[in-house]
Amino acid sequence: MRILLVGAGGVGDAIAKIAARRSFFDLLVVSDYDPARAERTVAWVRERHGDEVAARFAAARIDASDPESVASVAREHGATHVMNAVEPKFVPAVFAGALAAGCDYLDMAMSLSEPHPTDPYAQTGVKLGDDQFAQAGDWERAGRLALVGMGVEPGLSDVFARYAADRLFSEVDELGTRDGANLVVRDEAGNEVFAPSFSIWTTIEECLNPPVVWEDGDGWFTTPPFSEPEVFEFPEGIGPVECVNVEHEEVLLMPRWIDAKRVTFKYGLGEEFIGVLRTLHLLGLDSTTPLRVRSAAGPVEVAPRDVVAAALPDPATIGPRMTGKTCAGVWVTGTGVDGQPREVYLYHVADNEWTMREYGSQCVVWQTALNPVIALELLATGAWSGTGVLGPEAFDADPFLELMARAEADGGFGQPWGMEDRLAR
Repeated sequence: MRILLVGAGGVGDAIAKIAARRSFFDLLVVSDYDPARAERTVAWVRERHGDEVAARFAAARIDASDPESVASVAREHGATHVMNAVEPKFVPAVFAGALAAGCDYLDMAMSLSEPHPTDPYAQTGVKLGDDQFAQAGDWERAGRLALVGMGVEPGLSDVFARYAADRLFSEVDELGTRDGANLVVRDEAGNEVFAPSFSIWTTIEECLNPPVVWEDGDGWFTTPPFSEPEVFEFPEGIGPVECVNVEHEEVLLMPRWIDAKRVTFKYGLGEEFIGVLRTLHLLGLDSTTPLRVRSAAGPVEVAPRDVVAAALPDPATIGPRMTGKTCAGVWVTGTGVDGQPREVYLYHVADNEWTMREYGSQCVVWQTALNPVIALELLATGAWSGTGVLGPEAFDADPFLELMARAEADGGFGQPWGMEDRLAR
């Protein structure tokens, strides 16, 4: 396996660092529009693991907005797989470039949605991933696989959902992805500061778009942002967090392969974060449409959302100032295999102190990066295979969860996952 990793930001950097401990690939090319970022990642691998491991890594420049650039870099290095680790606005170009180069493809966020033009808070318009699924036939005819939504969310929760449907339930009432954290970022003086732990560009997209819900009989429909608040109890000391509906790929993926009466995604944003997002929207600072702005160098065009992203700390750099844990998982209700009512929460928790010590990556980006590396290894060994455009739910969950939890000394990733029977508590 020869992997072209597109993007050396926080998640791309963490993917390379996690992969450096694995032996399933022959080459991993870390590429970025800024080649210095890719070179820094490769230098970290060399410093931490030595020249022998670093010999399987290379750095390259790439333009993720240009399909031909993606295809050209992939061909130059003989890539068999393209791993997309850039913001979702670049998905169409990277997706097309991978297919043009004859590569398999993975991403962690799918092609963007467009709200319904007249009734955005009740009806769907263009849904997340619609553009990619519309091209499934092209990938099938080429005999290539596009594994979409294979991060942590979407990704791990989708694997958990598949496992629950296959192993734990005879009938599923709801698949409810629930994510929360108790992360705190402080400045040099010890004061708590506003610093999102993931790309603010992507966060704005997810949180201000109309959330999507799926129900059996009604299909997909939308609600207003931040709807249906609920307090969810997260494990391992995180505790109760208020969660709200957010647009996310799980709701668009799970019903395609798993029978359930309802599918939702709720995220623990917190009152302050919701307030900031509402203000950005009120001021039009969430817009991606460029505005003409006067500057000392003359008029320039800039998108307000890009200005917001530039003004906030890079999520990849806040790890040393962050404490706490983040939890990703899926809450499943329905009828167990014994015919009795059942309610379980399957989850994985990442501790920032541990991820910083082991990988030099803050826990949110590290947890996101873990799952595509596991998936790539399963594809390399043949434990997972397929053609077309497929989500994680299309594959057997057992090999993934077994490899994830198995100790590193025994060839696994050493990341146990948890399951709580909530009705028994």
